[in-house]
Amino acid sequence: MDEYSRFVDWDKMDVSAQSQDSKELTCTDLHELKQLARQGYWAKNHSLRAKVYHKLISNIPCRTVTPDANVYRDIVGKIVGKRSSSSLPLPEFVDNSLIPTYCLNAEGVGAVRKIILCVANQFPDISFCPALPSVTALLLHYSRDEAECFEQVCRILACNDPSKRLIDQTFLAFESSCMTFGDLVNKYCQAAHKLMVAVSEDVLEVYSDWQRWLFGELPMAYIARIFDVFLVEGYKVLYRVALALLKFFHKVRAGQPMESDSIQQDIRAFVRDIAKSVSPERLLEKAFAIRLFSRKEIQLLQMANEKALQQKGITVKQKRQNVHLAVHAENFKSEIVSVKEMRDIWSWIPERFALCQPLLLFTTLEHGCSLSRFYSHSEGHEPTLLLIKTTAKEVCGAYLSTDWSERRRGGNKLSFFGTGECFVFRLQPEVERYEWVIIKHPELASTGSETENHAQPASTTLSSSSIPSDPSDRLSPFLAARHFNLPSKTASMFMAGSSECIIVGGGDGQALYLDADLNHGRTSHCNTFNNQPLCSESFQISILEVWGFRDTMNG
Repeated sequence: MDEYSRFVDWDKMDVSAQSQDSKELTCTDLHELKQLARQGYWAKNHSLRAKVYHKLISNIPCRTVTPDANVYRDIVGKIVGKRSSSSLPLPEFVDNSLIPTYCLNAEGVGAVRKIILCVANQFPDISFCPALPSVTALLLHYSRDEAECFEQVCRILACNDPSKRLIDQTFLAFESSCMTFGDLVNKYCQAAHKLMVAVSEDVLEVYSDWQRWLFGELPMAYIARIFDVFLVEGYKVLYRVALALLKFFHKVRAGQPMESDSIQQDIRAFVRDIAKSVSPERLLEKAFAIRLFSRKEIQLLQMANEKALQQKGITVKQKRQNVHLAVHAENFKSEIVSVKEMRDIWSWIPERFALCQPLLLFTTLEHGCSLSRFYSHSEGHEPTLLLIKTTAKEVCGAYLSTDWSERRRGGNKLSFFGTGECFVFRLQPEVERYEWVIIKHPELASTGSETENHAQPASTTLSSSSIPSDPSDRLSPFLAARHFNLPSKTASMFMAGSSECIIVGGGDGQALYLDADLNHGRTSHCNTFNNQPLCSESFQISILEVWGFRDTMNG
C-alpha cells in the first residue's frame, strides 16, 4: 500500500478506492476543478485523493499564525501524556458527537481523539463545532501521520476568507445555518417540508439535525465524495446535499406510516443505509440539479438569521431550548384559524421569524372595516400576516414581509413593494401555498422593461431588467434590499395599498384585491400553472385579521 495507508483498515474500504492507476492532477482552473470534483476524478485513487486534499487545503487563505505539523509534534506529548488515546475525553464544543470510525483502524480511531484535543488547545475561540470529529476522521485517511492531519484540520478552521465559509465553529453560526437550511427546505423541498410538518411536532428540531446527516451518519464513500466537492466549492455544497438527502427520504418514505417521535431517527437511519437506495453519484447529481440556488442567497439568509439570533441573545448552547418556539395554544386565539392551522402557517415563514409568537394587531370584529384603521394598526410591524375568512367559509391569506408604511413611497401612485419572501395561501377548502411567480417561473421575466408596476393583476410579475441575466449569480429575492444595501432592483414587488384598496400579488399568478371598506374583495389566478384560486373570484369578507410577530425573548 502507499504512504497514506497508515490509519486505514483496507478490509472496510471500498475496493475501487484501492486503484493504483497513474492519474495525476495538474489543472488549477477553478471551473475545471469543479468538474473533476463532481465527476469523482480522484475518488477511485486513494493516493491521488490524498495529494489533491493536501493541495486544495494548502491553498486555503488562513490567519497569519496557523498551527502546523511542527506545533502538533511539540504539544501532543504534553496534552496526551501517558493516557490511552482510546480513553481521551473530547472537548465540550463537539457537542457529544461520536467519532465516525469510517474505515479507520484502531490506531486511527485513537489518533482522531489526540488530534481533536490538540486542536482544542490551539483554538480556544472555538465554542461549538460538532462536525470536527467527522472532518478529522475523514482527513486522517488521507494523511501520512497525525501531524499532517492536524495541520490540514487547522487550516480549514483558520480560513480567513470571508467569502469562503467552511465549517461552523460557534453555536451562533451553527444555529443560524440550521435556520437557513430550514428556509431552503421551505423553498426547494416543498413536498418533503409538507411531510415533515404533518408528522413532526417540531419541524425546526428535525432540520437542526442536517449537519449530523452529513458529518456522522453518511457512509465513508459518500462523505468523501461530498468533501471532494466541498473543498473546491465551499459551504453551499453541504446545503445542496442535505436538501437532496431530504428529497430522497421523502421519495422513499412517502406513503409509509411515520411517528412524530421517531422522524429524526428515521432520517438518520435512512442516511446511514443510503447505499440501499441511492449511489454517491446519484446523490450529487440530485444535489446539483436544484435550480436558482446561489451562494449569495445562502449568505443573505445566513446574515439575516444570525442577526435575528443575536438580537434575541441566542449565542451559546445553553439557550438552545429557547430557539425553536411553536405557536403556544394557551396564548393564541383567532376567529379564523385553529392553533394547528396557525402552526402550519408558521412552518412556512422564514425561520428567523418562527422564533416569535403571533400577536393580533387588527380584527374587523373589534376594529371595524375601515381601511385607514387597518393601516394605523398594521404600520410599524414587519412582517405581518393577513388572514381572511369569507362568508362562504373559505379561508385564505398572505405573509407580507414589508411594513405597510412603505406604500407612501409611491406618493399618490399605487405601486408595489415587498420582497420575494411574501406569499399567499389558502387554508379552506384545501391547503395550498403560492410563492412569488418569478421564483418558481423565472422564464416569465424574460420580456419587459424596468418600469414602475401599477395596480393591474399582471403587474405582480417583475420586469426582466430586475433580474440579472445569469441565474447562478443573481441575488436572492428573499430579503429586503434596504436591509443589506443592495440595489433596489433586487427586491420583488408584491404588496400595494392606497386609501382606495389593497392588492397582494402572489405566486403562480395568484392575486388578492380588497376594497376600501374591507367588506368585499376579489381574486385573480392564472390557470396556466394551477387551477385552484385562493377563494371565489368575487367574495364577501366575514372576518379579517392582521397578525404581527412578537419577540418573546425581549418582551
